Amino acid sequence: MNRFGLILAKSYMNKIKSRSFIITTIIFTLVIIGATNFQSITSLFDGNGGDSEEQWQVVVYEEETDIAGNLSAQMGILNPSIDITSGEEGLDELEAQLEEGEFDALLTVNTTEVGRIQADYLSASLTANSYSGDLQAALQTIQSNMAANRLSLSADELATLNMPVSFSQSAYVESAKSAEELDQARGLVYVLIFVIYMSVLIYSMMIATEVATEKSSRVMEILISSVPPIQQIFAKILGIGLVGLTQILIWAIVGTLSVNLSGDSLEGGIYSLFDFSAGSISTIIYGIVFFILGYFLYATLAAFLGSLVSRTEDLQQVLMPVNILIVGGALLAFYGLASPEAGFITVTSYIPFFTPLVMFTRVGMLNIPFWEPAIAILLTLLTILVLGWFGAKVYRGGVLMYGNSSSLKDIKQAVKLSKKE
Repeated sequence: MNRFGLILAKSYMNKIKSRSFIITTIIFTLVIIGATNFQSITSLFDGNGGDSEEQWQVVVYEEETDIAGNLSAQMGILNPSIDITSGEEGLDELEAQLEEGEFDALLTVNTTEVGRIQADYLSASLTANSYSGDLQAALQTIQSNMAANRLSLSADELATLNMPVSFSQSAYVESAKSAEELDQARGLVYVLIFVIYMSVLIYSMMIATEVATEKSSRVMEILISSVPPIQQIFAKILGIGLVGLTQILIWAIVGTLSVNLSGDSLEGGIYSLFDFSAGSISTIIYGIVFFILGYFLYATLAAFLGSLVSRTEDLQQVLMPVNILIVGGALLAFYGLASPEAGFITVTSYIPFFTPLVMFTRVGMLNIPFWEPAIAILLTLLTILVLGWFGAKVYRGGVLMYGNSSSLKDIKQAVKLSKKE
């Protein structure tokens, strides 16, 4: 057990002190700080520190109608940052002034015989499409008011015509989640799926790289004779796993502190996904469980596959099946966000290599019986034990194999070598 602890500590400390770990941690820490303070950072680039909004100057050209005044009144309510003025010059002259930058956009307005407003919006760029959308909405209101006047409709009658349909959704099953709960669950599950996917992918590769590096330095020949392979493989897996948890813990602490110190409103937007209600907390707990299961599953697979190669350059080839399984699980999980009750999503959630991502999606999106994730977790644990037992055999023989070959057929040869030891 002492040797197990030594290998675990060595794997952990080597990665914690490595330059790649420090640089990666710092980069993602800065990204988290920037993301949680995005609104404050962008306001620094606005005029007067973001205290005043820049006016978007729009000149309205119209021949017969009198829409500019109504449009200015509407924009005063809808979007005060849009300044509406009426063009006194001809259309050609106004277009020339627009090209010279005297104002931001030119809106040409005409009205047909049936009372339909036709507008042509001209600007240097269409990137500020929010302005044109607000103008279109205001013109729609003006057109409705003009139609109401022609038909002698009162304000209440016009409001009734424009009143949206009241449409609510509910499920007759009491345990089913509401539409609001589903939206919150979908956002939270999406974030956690991404975290699980990236963590499993990165740290599995890290384990395989460490095994291949030790093998290339011939250190493995000494270790294999003094420490049982099963202890070696799980000591490395646990050591790298602790590295991953340390890194995620650092980011979680930084993110929490940054959010609380940002000064921005924590209501609405992306923050609505993290209300930490009872449902959200249970989803996070399941996320931690499936993260640990997914990590140990793919890390065990990556460790003994990494023992088959003699050069780190060959890792990508031998780890291709692992990457395909991880990507496949992620694709199924993302599809499950839209259709969590699909039949093939239910079936694949019980396949151990897909369980960490797909079953987690079902748990987060649906109110399924406890026995379903329990069975999936049990199957995944059994798969990890089988992979650990078989992986130890491959690991023991694989670390003694040298050469350029890195195909999966070397597994059989590695098992034969382990029997001779």
